[in-house]
Amino acid sequence: MDRLSRQNTTSAAEAFSLHAEEYDKWFDSAEGRVLFPVEHAAVLLLMKNLVPPFLEIGTGSGRFAKALGISYGVDPSRPLVAMARGRGINVEQAFGEKLPYANSLFGGVFILFTLCFANDPQKVIAEACRVLKKDGGMVIGLINRESPWGKLYMQKQNEGHPIYKHAHFLSTADVASMLKSADMKVEGYSSALLQLPSEDLQKEEAREGLVDAAGFVCILARKT
Repeated sequence: MDRLSRQNTTSAAEAFSLHAEEYDKWFDSAEGRVLFPVEHAAVLLLMKNLVPPFLEIGTGSGRFAKALGISYGVDPSRPLVAMARGRGINVEQAFGEKLPYANSLFGGVFILFTLCFANDPQKVIAEACRVLKKDGGMVIGLINRESPWGKLYMQKQNEGHPIYKHAHFLSTADVASMLKSADMKVEGYSSALLQLPSEDLQKEEAREGLVDAAGFVCILARKT
């Protein structure tokens, strides 16, 4: 199954629950075996100076959390929570807009492929900021709607894809504006999926800095 996205949080959580097995199997597909490592590498570029404990909002089946050394997570899908727990992640069933944690607990909060899923992405960022330590960092990873990859997913959305029709894809500028509104300062970027979706993905790589046409962009921000 293609990577899943959503706009309405409740219906998307239901969709993820219905398709949990297919979602998790994507990582072992031919496409997943190419894209996951390069996206993982892009996140690693921005987390090298962050200190645990780490939290991922939208843990899914726990693939990224396990690979990145993230011990805690939240996800609204019961089947995916069970999968993530099976991979050793301490996951709570919850939405990103209302995290079940006290203030200032985490040295790093990760929001990967999740903001486009939320009813209120600004609230998700505000909650992530609330549970982040003063000297911690927030890493947001997104499929950039302004990129060829973003346009591919929006085409699927327009064609009535049962999952992508719920998506609300964001641009890098959209997320940077949300971070500013949450009194977060952007400290760095990394970029991946620099080729067209139709090109040889085996040559893909991640790099530091913002590449405007990159399909996957990560943003590191800290409290001002």
